[in-house]
Amino acid sequence: MENCEKPVQNLKKKRSRSDKVGRFKYNQQLLKKTQKDIEEIKLTQRTILSGLKDFFNFKQPMIEKIACADEVDSEILQVLFEGGSIGVLPKDMAARLSRFDVTRHQISRRIVRMNKRLEKELGKHVAEKRGWHWALTSFAAEVWGETV
Repeated sequence: MENCEKPVQNLKKKRSRSDKVGRFKYNQQLLKKTQKDIEEIKLTQRTILSGLKDFFNFKQPMIEKIACADEVDSEILQVLFEGGSIGVLPKDMAARLSRFDVTRHQISRRIVRMNKRLEKELGKHVAEKRGWHWALTSFAAEVWGETV
């Protein structure tokens, strides 16, 4: 018997998934799958945090990191804290924050966005409407009261 150097069958090189559907489309599919996995991890994290939130002692920097997108949001929270339980009118906040050139409508929208961010992460609100005024919630007042 002689050994043949050529295989009996031709082994075809299999195409990869990216060759079959196209590299761009394949990368898009991978990106969507990765984003879906990250969202599932975030959901799991939020579920764990919501179960343990009674045992946490939240501090001002953590709340600001979650709720505030920029320096203007931090200043709005500081003005709300200084306003006390009565609250502050949006036009008064706009006057105090004139260096940032924000209007009363923008301040109200920013507060609503901060509430949404904190609600998504911790299930709490940072500010609430009291008539025409905005005031810190009891949760936020406790957090800001501890550090000042």
